[in-house]
Amino acid sequence: QVQLVESGGGLVQPGGSLRLSCAASRSIFSLKTVGWYRQAPGKELELVATDDNFDNTNYADSVKGRFTISRDGAKNTVSLQMNSLKPEDTAVYVCNADFRGQGYWGQGTQVTVSS
Repeated sequence: QVQLVESGGGLVQPGGSLRLSCAASRSIFSLKTVGWYRQAPGKELELVATDDNFDNTNYADSVKGRFTISRDGAKNTVSLQMNSLKPEDTAVYVCNADFRGQGYWGQGTQVTVSS
């Protein structure tokens, strides 16, 4: 079992930055793949970024160059640094982890980009 708890969401102006954090109940490096997904109102869940625990990261084209995913072993967290935010980044952001072949999800955190 893995519990995931997100934090760091909020309201930010276009061009601003936010850092999301996902705290895991197990060592973050025991999780095979960790990732962030998002769901905007009326839209399907979409992949934002993943990290496969071998320094391989993957990003949605829409966030490449603006978002960075990283693991922090000391805090057992996976973070998503989001820069140059756009209104179209507005969504609920959800953390995901793969542990022993099973996927786990957090509850999500709202990110709103608006002036």
